[in-house]
Amino acid sequence: MKKKIQEINERIKKGKACVLRADEVVEMGKKEGIKEVLKKVDVVTTGTFGMMCSSGAFINTGHFEPPTKLEDVSLNNVKAYGGIAAVDIYIGATERANGRKDYGGAHVIEDLVKGKKVRLKAKADPTDCYPGKEVDVYISLKNVNQAFLFNPRNCYQNYSAATNSTNELLYTYMGLLLPNFGNVAFATSGELSPLFKDPHLCTIGVGTQIFLAGARGYVVWEGTQFNSKAKRDEKTGIPESPAGTLALTGNLKEMNAEFLKAAYIKGYGISLFVGIGIPIPVIDEEMAFYVSIPNEMIKTKIIDYGVKRLKRPVIKEVNYAELFSGWIEIKNKKVKTEPRTSLYKSKRIAEILKRWILKKKFYLTECVKNLPVEGVFKPWREI
Repeated sequence: MKKKIQEINERIKKGKACVLRADEVVEMGKKEGIKEVLKKVDVVTTGTFGMMCSSGAFINTGHFEPPTKLEDVSLNNVKAYGGIAAVDIYIGATERANGRKDYGGAHVIEDLVKGKKVRLKAKADPTDCYPGKEVDVYISLKNVNQAFLFNPRNCYQNYSAATNSTNELLYTYMGLLLPNFGNVAFATSGELSPLFKDPHLCTIGVGTQIFLAGARGYVVWEGTQFNSKAKRDEKTGIPESPAGTLALTGNLKEMNAEFLKAAYIKGYGISLFVGIGIPIPVIDEEMAFYVSIPNEMIKTKIIDYGVKRLKRPVIKEVNYAELFSGWIEIKNKKVKTEPRTSLYKSKRIAEILKRWILKKKFYLTECVKNLPVEGVFKPWREI
């Protein structure tokens, strides 16, 4: 039995589609089996809400009087990039404000989504066509032409968990890691996570429509550091270490600050929590199997951040049921586990996307280009 996306969309249009959240279909798979999942379910909705540092926004302010080419640009004292065109700028989520550690690009983006005004300051070398020398104004999403998220690397497929073997506190982008294996931090929503439900990216590619921070968004390319060479579990096909990533875009003017939250991580810097949900069409028995994979069957590695080199040692392999239980064992010691991804928000995203589909406000899209099967992530090396 096989289904086509067009057929599923027709069922959505007629109000006959069966749409379940990823956690709901996992329970159904356990009780009724994979064949029943294929027979009964059309779409599975996923969700994740976690730190995604590789994020940012393009903004077109509109031209000023006199015409000015924005070059040395800041937004609320956060440096933005103006080397694109006259009034196009890009602000990165992790850029810190001048003189502050706890405010940065992510906060500027969140402020804009909340409807706040943001101070734009810029200096420029005047030219005959752009004679203006500086700009000092307040902008908001109401008075700029365009503002859209463009995130180079989101939605990591199975990010490794982190722990610390040393006698010292470690301040990392995974949060505070306590000495002597005092805790384990992990950053994936487990069986709700989008790229676990389609591990080979059969239905996710360039052009796929998604939930992005409360609005419609799209997959625009492979994400940076996309790695197709990661070892996969023989039973599930799911990578056991960081693998696929997605480059995403969406209209900032339509987004909701509930799903776009700036964060300051002590000892590391600024990051942005981004809410993402991807609908997975259940097109065949293989996909029915993938969407039904529970936390107990999804494995990841715990990495020792106490080792200060690029290739850190693996302390242990665990599954997400163990991580979400709150405790695991390392070297005969009971260790607390701490999610850096909000399971509550992840499930809420999957539920909202489910309702959009059931209310015929969101349809599935076929990707126009598959993501690469040969993408490799490797360290820098001199040519």
